[in-house]
Amino acid sequence: MSLRLKINLVVGVLTLLFVLVIMGLQLGSMKASVHEEVVAANRVATQLLQRTAWRYAGQGTPAMLNFLQGVGRVRSNDITLLDLQGQVLYRSPPATYKAGHDAPAWFLALVSPPTPVLTVDYADGRLEVRANASRAALDEWEHFATLAGAALSMLLLVNAIVFWWVGRTVRPFAVIVAALDELKTGRFDVVLPALPGREAAAMGGAFNRMVDALQQNLETERRAVRVERELSDSRELTRWTQQHIEQERRLIARELHDELGQSVTAMRSMALSIAQRVKALDPESEHAAQLIAEESSRLYNAMHGMIPRLAPLVLDSLGLHDALNDLAERIRSSHNGVKLLLDIDLSHAALSAEAALTLYRAAQEGVTNALRHGNASEIELRVHAHATQTELCLVDNGSGLAEGAQWRPGHHGLRWLRERVEGMNGKLEIRSSTDTPGTVLTIALPVTPPDAHAPAEGSS
Repeated sequence: MSLRLKINLVVGVLTLLFVLVIMGLQLGSMKASVHEEVVAANRVATQLLQRTAWRYAGQGTPAMLNFLQGVGRVRSNDITLLDLQGQVLYRSPPATYKAGHDAPAWFLALVSPPTPVLTVDYADGRLEVRANASRAALDEWEHFATLAGAALSMLLLVNAIVFWWVGRTVRPFAVIVAALDELKTGRFDVVLPALPGREAAAMGGAFNRMVDALQQNLETERRAVRVERELSDSRELTRWTQQHIEQERRLIARELHDELGQSVTAMRSMALSIAQRVKALDPESEHAAQLIAEESSRLYNAMHGMIPRLAPLVLDSLGLHDALNDLAERIRSSHNGVKLLLDIDLSHAALSAEAALTLYRAAQEGVTNALRHGNASEIELRVHAHATQTELCLVDNGSGLAEGAQWRPGHHGLRWLRERVEGMNGKLEIRSSTDTPGTVLTIALPVTPPDAHAPAEGSS
């Protein structure tokens, strides 16, 4: 049921109840008026006829008949003269007032008072006087019918006015509903015009503000989606670039190890052989050969120091656990007095090749920064595998970091490491230690299935 019909129905019912109450009060007033008129007329007629009947009591019914015929019709009373056998000698003539018109029986019964019968007995008959409210009731009925017609007209007029007024008032709501339907279909450019009425205008203004907010939110979401897509593409490109860089590093490291390493070893062997042959014959040639052998040894050692920085070949062959142990041994051998503690638990790890390389690079970068920038003398490296993620935590006792110093220009290693970790949906946090001097580097990588060509990771 529409709001317009509900309001019209409520107003109609209230108006009808009001009319019914007024008509009920009017009926009560009419009943009292008829009762007063009929009872008064009956009382007067009864007193007159009773005295007359006493006067003509000795003369009998003929004298009373002559009197009644001379009196004629008495208003609001029916007079009947009967003989001893019950035959009617006289009956009041019908009323000439509004002859042929009568009030409905239900209305007559409603407004008519009780009709007592006055009986006067004679020696040869009796006289009966009854109250008759038909004419008084007819007058009231005509008045009631006029009032009822006016009330009905007023009821119809009021409801018609209310129906028109409510329709005009709620018409703007139909415009709002139509706009909401358009909004539901995806049209966010709907703008409501100025609507008549304070409530409709307020709702229209609120609707327009809501549409503006929706448009702004949608535009913000679109921008966020574009930025997220661009960021995802950038991370994907960075990840692809890193993979290719690592491949090139591995290739260069293997070339250095296999080709250049063998060549340098051969050069050293030949130089030592020449030095042995010319030892007694040509001292200068022997000295030159010894210099070549020594330079070959230095070149070989320098090359083997570069290979782990280019690509940890031990990671591919033995796994992350042994690669981290190898890193620790090289750090201890190259930095006397530095205490490097390892706590590695990868017994239940299933690391992909990329995750293992990322953790190795993180440990390598963290140790290098602790020694180079923090002047640390003690470093603790913990790598633990859990059900959902693998965590790396590196703690040193160096000078620590100033607020935001790790992301300042020039710290490319940490920036590269953060991009690499975030590209794998991991988290990186670097901060100064709260309890003791130093820096804490924490990395968490989610557990992913190992690559098809990656070596199985575990403890050794």
